[in-house]
Order: sequence, then C-alpha cells, then structure tokens
Amino acid sequence: MFAAEDYPGLFQAADAAATAAQRIYLRAYALRLWLALFAATCAAFTIRIGSARTDIAALGTALGFVSILAIDVALLSTRPSRTWHEGRALAESVKSLAWKYSVGGTPFDSNRADPDTRLLDRIRALQRAVPDLTVRPTTASCITGRMRDLRRCTFPERRRIYLEHRIHEQQEWYASRSASHHRRGNRLYALGLFLEIGGITAALGKAFNTIDFDLAGIVAAAIAALAAWSSARQHIRTAITYATTSNELAIITDALTNASENDWATAVARAEEAINREHALWRAAHHE
Repeated sequence: MFAAEDYPGLFQAADAAATAAQRIYLRAYALRLWLALFAATCAAFTIRIGSARTDIAALGTALGFVSILAIDVALLSTRPSRTWHEGRALAESVKSLAWKYSVGGTPFDSNRADPDTRLLDRIRALQRAVPDLTVRPTTASCITGRMRDLRRCTFPERRRIYLEHRIHEQQEWYASRSASHHRRGNRLYALGLFLEIGGITAALGKAFNTIDFDLAGIVAAAIAALAAWSSARQHIRTAITYATTSNELAIITDALTNASENDWATAVARAEEAINREHALWRAAHHE
C-alpha cells in the first residue's frame, strides 16, 4: 500500500495545501451563514436600553453584517476555495501519474525509452498549469523508492498491487463516500422541509397575532442559509458522480484482471482515465 510519503513530493505538497484550504474555506463559509442567521434574528426584535434607548438588537444586526463583510474580504483576498480545488486537482493528477509509472501504464510502459524523464516532464507540466497555486516547498523526491521498487516487480505482482491498492481501494472509497453524501443530502432536504413548514406556521401565527415578532423572517433566513450550504456541498450531485465512478471501476477491474502483459499498459491508462474523469467533473462542479 502506498502511503503519502511514497508519492512524489509535489503530491504531498498539493495534498496538504488542498486539505488546509478546504478546512479554512468550509469553516469560514459556515460561519458566514451562521452570522447571517444571527443578524436576521436580531433584526426581528427591538431591545432598547439606557437613557438613550439604544436598540441593542439593531447593534447585533450591524455586528453580524460587519463580521460577514470581514469574512468576505478575507475569502476574497486569500481565495482558499481556489487553492482547495486547484490543489486537489494537482494532487490527484500527480498521484495518477505515479501509479502509471509504478505499474508500467501508458505512457510509462517498458517498451518506451527513458520513463523517468517522461514522468518528470509531465509532473513539471502539471505544476506549470497552476502558476498561482501556493504550496509549501518539499524536499521529497519526484520518483520515490517505493515507486521504483514497484516498477521493478514482476507483471503478476504489479497487477496484484495495482488492483488491490489502487483500483479496489479507490472503488471502495467512492462507494462509501457516495453513500455518505446521499445521507447528508437527504438530511439537508428533510431539514429544509421542516423549516418550510415552520415558516408557514410562523407566518400564520403572525397573521393571527399569536406571535408578536418576525419569526417567519428568521426561518426564511435559515432556509436561505441551508440552501447556500447545500449548494456549496452539492451532496446529491457528488453522490451520483461517485456512484457512477465506483461502478465503472468494477467493470475496469475485470478488464485489468484479464489483461495480458502486452495489453496491460493500455488497460492501466484506461483505468486512470476513469478516475481522472471524476476529478474533472468534481472540479467543474466546484469551479468559481
């Protein structure tokens, strides 16, 4: 099994940058939505104190909007979402090249000369394609010892390792993540229905004077925040894409299992193409 340190240094750097940027972006985005809900809640009340009769609820609303503005400025200046998406795409592309090199997939099959230079040229091209991506410097090699060891293995051993530690693990990851995204998407959908019913109840309560503040406005803000979060996460769309890729890898497994040594390089390239296709769809869905 490949650990993170068994992949090229650029993968490690891009993976770390993407993971950190994803965490920062999603936390900031969630905080922004909570602050919007806080501002809407404060706006529904009037609470005056002191001799000047200052409305502290209105001050709370203003504070909420100022905080949202600060978050927006920070996100605009640092662009963590861009780092997340470009970093993840770069990391997965380098990872795919590493596997093709290690097991002799096209264009690194044994019949071609100088596979090391070929790999380095492609990794260099990937890095040049994202000149604005900031990653930490790395001292790790582009071609690790684990990659070279696997490349020197016999064909049956390379096939076994590739099937077990690339295809099967990737297939299981897609299947489990698809189920997880389906569950989360369904929960958000159910919560949205609950809030809509609550909004109707709140509006009727205000109409018949059983509620003396704008609860419906608060619920409306909560629904808007939920919709924004659902749009950012895209659970159902991601679940469908992951399920499709998992099923495609199941078919590819049979082709790899039955591939002869002469057909192996092409079969590996097709398998990686299927995985890369999912990465391209993911990036397109999250493109700013």
